[in-house]
Amino acid sequence: MTQTVSTFASDEAGAIAAAPSTRRKPPLGVVLSAAFLLALAIALVVPFWLTGYDPLSGDVTIGLQAPSLVHWFGTDRLGRDVFARVVYGTRYSLLIGIAGMLLSLVVGTLLGLLAGMKNRWLDEVASRLFDMLSAFPNVLLALLVIALIGPGLMNVAVAIGIAGIPKFGRLIRSQTQLVRNADYVRHAVLYGQSRGKVFLRHLLPNVLVAIPIVATIDIGSSIIAVSGLSFLGLGPQPPTPEWGVMLAEGRDVLRVAWWPSVFPGVAITLTVISFTVVGSYLQRRFEGRLAP
Repeated sequence: MTQTVSTFASDEAGAIAAAPSTRRKPPLGVVLSAAFLLALAIALVVPFWLTGYDPLSGDVTIGLQAPSLVHWFGTDRLGRDVFARVVYGTRYSLLIGIAGMLLSLVVGTLLGLLAGMKNRWLDEVASRLFDMLSAFPNVLLALLVIALIGPGLMNVAVAIGIAGIPKFGRLIRSQTQLVRNADYVRHAVLYGQSRGKVFLRHLLPNVLVAIPIVATIDIGSSIIAVSGLSFLGLGPQPPTPEWGVMLAEGRDVLRVAWWPSVFPGVAITLTVISFTVVGSYLQRRFEGRLAP
């Protein structure tokens, strides 16, 4: 008997020791994307850790120098260090994109909650608003908003935020309707809990649980929109080191120097891919499609 218990205990301990090794590690692409986002965070908060050059000052005598050990990404036509401008441009492209996403998130969430409750009139008004905004492509709608309120840093964020409202609004509306009819919400009402308590303790947390994942993916779309509007001259203006502005400035010398345009374009591409990869991975984990 003692030997049997000892054998069982040793087998159990071995199973427990082996359990962590069965956990699936994140794919290499997710790890690399997360590392790149960490580098973006460093560039956003402390860009001077990554470069000692001033992104706004240059020397025309060294204009359009090719990438080298001195200037990793080369220089533009005014002799400004392209790497420094890409690093400092993270602050503008990322913050404007995040601001636009947050505006979409807040307004879309409020409208979605109102539409998802039992009031049919509010549901009809919100649904028609989502349909109207969705009738235009996001960039075209953002252009229309900027035409009405004018270009600028904050106006670009507002335009992108308005264009993204239907995405969050429809998600929250469907989640609210789903959770509202769930059994645990019905039971909470039957047990005499107040509407406010049911809303705060049961409905709202379960409605908003998927928002961070969708928001992570949406940041990439917002950054593309920011860069596109800046490329058209409707966002930050030169000499602001914003990625879309750098693309617009570099196109004039693209035939003789590729680096002033290529490196900002690569930064945009990698940023969008990284946010999309990390957001998609989190979504699969949340939906239970990946092993824990």
